[in-house]
Amino acid sequence: MASRTRRPGAATGVRDGARRRRVPMRLLLPTLLLVALVTMLMLRGFVHSEILADHRIRPEAATGHVPEKILDGGPVIDTRSGRTSTMRLPDHRLVLTFDDGPDPTWTPKVLDVLKRHHAHAVFFVTGTMASRYPDLVARMVAEGHEVGLHTFNHPDLSYQSERRIDWELSTNQLAISGAAGVRTSLFRPPYSSFADAMDDKSWPVTEYIGSRGYITVVNDTDSEDWRKPGVAEIIRRATPHGGKGAIVLMHDSGGDRHQTVQALDRFLPGLQAEGYRFQNLTEALGAPSALTPVTGVDAWKGKAWIFLVQASEKVTDVLVVCLAVVGSLVIGRFALMLLLSGVHARRVRRRGFRWGPPVTEPVSVLVPAYNEAKCIENTVRSLMASEHPIEVVVVDDGSTDGTARIVEAMGLPNVRVVRQLNAGKPAALNRGVANARYDLVVMMDGDTVFEPATVRELVQPFADPRVGAVAGNAKVGNRNSLIGAWQHIEYVMGFNLDRRMYDILRCMPTIPGAVGAFRRSALERVGGMSDDTLAEDTDITMALHRDGWRVVYAENARAWTEAPETVQQLWSQRYRWSYGTMQAIWKHRGALLERGPSGRFGRVGLPLVSLFMVVAPLLAPLIDVFLLYGVVFGPTQKTVVAWLGVLAIQAACAAYSFRLDRERMTHLLSLPLQQILYRQLMYVVLLQSWITALTGGRLRWQKLRRTGVVEAPGGPVPHPRPHSDRRPVA
Repeated sequence: MASRTRRPGAATGVRDGARRRRVPMRLLLPTLLLVALVTMLMLRGFVHSEILADHRIRPEAATGHVPEKILDGGPVIDTRSGRTSTMRLPDHRLVLTFDDGPDPTWTPKVLDVLKRHHAHAVFFVTGTMASRYPDLVARMVAEGHEVGLHTFNHPDLSYQSERRIDWELSTNQLAISGAAGVRTSLFRPPYSSFADAMDDKSWPVTEYIGSRGYITVVNDTDSEDWRKPGVAEIIRRATPHGGKGAIVLMHDSGGDRHQTVQALDRFLPGLQAEGYRFQNLTEALGAPSALTPVTGVDAWKGKAWIFLVQASEKVTDVLVVCLAVVGSLVIGRFALMLLLSGVHARRVRRRGFRWGPPVTEPVSVLVPAYNEAKCIENTVRSLMASEHPIEVVVVDDGSTDGTARIVEAMGLPNVRVVRQLNAGKPAALNRGVANARYDLVVMMDGDTVFEPATVRELVQPFADPRVGAVAGNAKVGNRNSLIGAWQHIEYVMGFNLDRRMYDILRCMPTIPGAVGAFRRSALERVGGMSDDTLAEDTDITMALHRDGWRVVYAENARAWTEAPETVQQLWSQRYRWSYGTMQAIWKHRGALLERGPSGRFGRVGLPLVSLFMVVAPLLAPLIDVFLLYGVVFGPTQKTVVAWLGVLAIQAACAAYSFRLDRERMTHLLSLPLQQILYRQLMYVVLLQSWITALTGGRLRWQKLRRTGVVEAPGGPVPHPRPHSDRRPVA
C-alpha cells in the first residue's frame, strides 16, 4: 500500500486539530491499557509471593535476652501494653491450629471434618492465600472458627524492619477484613515453634508485635504433618499426655495434606471419647473473642482489596489463555506459511511452468501522484526501461509542487499526464482507468520504481482467463536505516510469504498499491476503485474475489518503494493500513453467508485475514509482557528459553523467506531488536485502529513526506542530490 491524500483546506485542518485536542484518549488509551495490564500482573505477582518475597530462614541464636518466664511458659504470649505474660490451656482442652492456608483443595476438606465432629479450630492464614480464596476465610468465621495473622507472604520477621513488619500485618489484616468482615488480634510468626525456641532474634519481634496490639500464639504440640509421616504417626504426635491441654500445630496448605485430613477424622472422635473438647483459642481460655467486626472505611478498603486481587487473578488467567491462543496462532501461521509458500515456490519455479501463452499485448501503467516532485522522475524513468510494451498515464491529483510539470518536461514517448482537482487516490486511479488505452492495467505509486522485467512478469498470469488481478513483489528500497531494515524484514517475511500462502488458498486479501495489475473488465464489473475505506487496494481485492476472479502472486514482478523513514510517518501509514483493513473486512462481511467463490472467500479468506492481521497482532505483545514479567520475577531461565524458542521459530521463518526472495541474510541481524521494539509500535497502532473503529471515529488520508532516495534500476537520474548521502537501492 502507499499513502495518498485528499488535500485538506485550512478550515479542515483547523477542525481536525481541534478534534484531536478534544479526543486525547485515542493516544492515551494504549498507554493506560498497558499500565493497567502491568499493574494487574504486578498485583498478581505480589499476591503469589513472586514480588517482595523473602524466603530466608534465620538459624538458631542465643537466648540470653529472652525472659525465663517466656522460655518456661505457655504457647500464648502476651506482650501488649508493655506486659510480658504467657498462658497454657486448661486440661482436656485442645486447640487445633492450621497454618499457611487457606488452600482451595485441602482447607474445605479440613473444615468438613471439623464440622462433622462439631469441633472448632484456629486458622492462621497468610494474606496471599486469604486474598486469593476469600470465600474459605468467610466460611471459617461463619462456622465458628477463629482466624489469625500469619503475615502476608510468610517471611522470617527476624530479618525484617519494623516498617516491613507493619506492612505484613496490615496487609494480612486487610485481606481478612475484606474476606470475612472481621479483624483479629491473634498472630503466629512464620517458622515458629515452641515457646522455649524463642531466641534473641525472634524475641524483639514478639515484643514489637505485642506493641501493635496482637497476642502471639505458638504451639506446644507439633503433629509434624508436613513431613507426611503417616496417619498413625500424626495422631501419636498430636496427642497430649496425661489429659493436659495443648495447642496443636497442623497445616491445611503447602502441599498434599491428605494424611492430615485422614488423621483428623480419626483423631477428633478418639480424643472426644476421652473427654477432650476441641475449641478455638478464646473459647478454651474463657476470653472474649479475638475477632471483631470491621465497619465503615476499613470494611470498604478490605472489599476493594479482595476485588482487585480477584480481578488480577481473572485478568491474568485470561491473559494466559490469550497467550496460549496467540502462541498457537503464531506457530500455526508460521507452519502454514512455510508449508504453503514452499508449495507456491515449487509450483511457479518448476521447469516448463506457464500460465498459458505468453502475454505480449501492451499494458497501461497508471501512476496516481499527489505532490511527488521528489520521486516522480525516478518512477517514470524506471518505466521507460520496461521490457514490455507500455503506455504510462500519470494522474496528477491536484499537486501543488509541480509534479505534473516535471513529467511533462521529461518529454518521454508514451507518457501522458492527466490533471484533476484533488479528489484522492481512488478517484485518481479511476480517472486513469478511464484514460487507459489497453485492457490490462498496472497500478503503482508515485514513490515506486520498477525493474525492467517487472511489468512483463506482472502480466503473465493474465494468460489464465480466470485471473482478474495480480499482486507483485513490493520491496523496501531505502533499507539502509534501522527502521528501513525492520520494514524490509516485514515486507519479505510477512507480506510476501503471506501472499504465497494466500495464493495457494485462493484468498489473497490485498494487491499492494505499489505494484499490482488488473483486467479492466474485472475492475468495471466491481465498480472500479472505491473510496469507502482507507485501504482501497484491500477493498478492490476483496471485491474481485467476491465477483469470482482469481487473484495471484507474481514473485518476480519486483517493485522498489520508499518506506517511511521516521516513527511518526510509519505510525501514520500503518494506522491507515490497519484501520482501512478493518473497514474492508467489515464492508465485505456479507461474503460469509454467500455461495460460490464469494462464500469461499468469506469463509476462508476473511477469517484468516481477521485472525492473522487483526486479532493475532493485537495479542502478540503478550509474549513480550510475560517475557519481561518472567525475567524480573521468575522463573527467569525458563522464560528466556521460551522467548528464545519463539524468536528461533521467527528467525527460521525469516531466513526461509529471505532465501525464497534471494535476499541477503545480513538484514536479519536486526530481527531480535525488531521483535522487541517494532512489534510494540505495530501493536499500539493496531490498538488505536481498534479504538477508532469502536468509537465510530473517522480517519482521513495522510500524506507521507518523500525524499526520492529510491532510484531507477537503470541508473540514477541526471539531476544529482547533493544533500543526500544515501546510496541508491535496487
